[in-house]
Amino acid sequence: MVSLSGFLVLDKPAGCTSHDCVSLLRRCLGLRRIGHGGTLDPDVTGVLPMAVGSATRLLPYLNDDKAYEGTITLGLRTSTDDLSGAVLQRRPVPELGVVDLERTLARFRGAIRQRPPAVSAVRVKGERLYVKARRGEAVAPPERQVTVRTLELRRWNPPHLTIQVRCSAGTYIRAIARDLGDVLGCGGALARLRRTEALGFGLAQAVTIPRLQAHGAPTTLLLDPRQPLAALYPQHRLDPAEHSRWRCGRVLPIPTALPVGQVVVVLTPSGVLAGMAIVRFPGQLQPKLVLDPRS
Repeated sequence: MVSLSGFLVLDKPAGCTSHDCVSLLRRCLGLRRIGHGGTLDPDVTGVLPMAVGSATRLLPYLNDDKAYEGTITLGLRTSTDDLSGAVLQRRPVPELGVVDLERTLARFRGAIRQRPPAVSAVRVKGERLYVKARRGEAVAPPERQVTVRTLELRRWNPPHLTIQVRCSAGTYIRAIARDLGDVLGCGGALARLRRTEALGFGLAQAVTIPRLQAHGAPTTLLLDPRQPLAALYPQHRLDPAEHSRWRCGRVLPIPTALPVGQVVVVLTPSGVLAGMAIVRFPGQLQPKLVLDPRS
């Protein structure tokens, strides 16, 4: 019997957590081994990749960049850096043109230092910040470096600006909203956020929860686990003799001149994903992840 393996991309609605989505998919598929790639706050909608079965082991090999479209409201600061929190301060928004905003947004592009929101899933001393916040503890999260690859102003309708962002994992758009408001001197909070890409998947591949629940055979919605890997790594198809050695975790010769350290997608003789490997020495392929090991 072939075990279930693949990715299902949910278009997460507002009002539910990423864990809620995992629980729903477990019920739909009758399977416990399900994980997700990149937590979304309850109010955030959009792309939530779900890994099913052995595909959960592929998550570290996927591109962890994310893309978002969001709206920032200027003129206020909140306890959560978005509109779900208590309003801490209101200030008038200065007269700003598109040129002014573009100049300010440029400060948030590239490698930047960012302080995560005080209410977030970031761990401090082993505990999530939102847990500390529920107890009324005031904790200043440590800054960390993130990379904002693109940050584009799409619309300016004072006091609201719509932005598109492509960034590294761990970047908080709420923090960009807060810090942008601080630089402008009026405060800012995230009003709306939708994730448009994650782990190499986009909205075009996403399935809504109503469609998932109404689908007679949700397993047919699973995407081939090779799909998100194809654009990232070269492939090596095993011959039958190599396949037997691969399943035992043995080093294999590789004829292609790949650089040492290169990650490689390994396929069975029939083209099914067999696992992941790395070029340890010139011409040698070291198994890193064997999906169907010989017992």
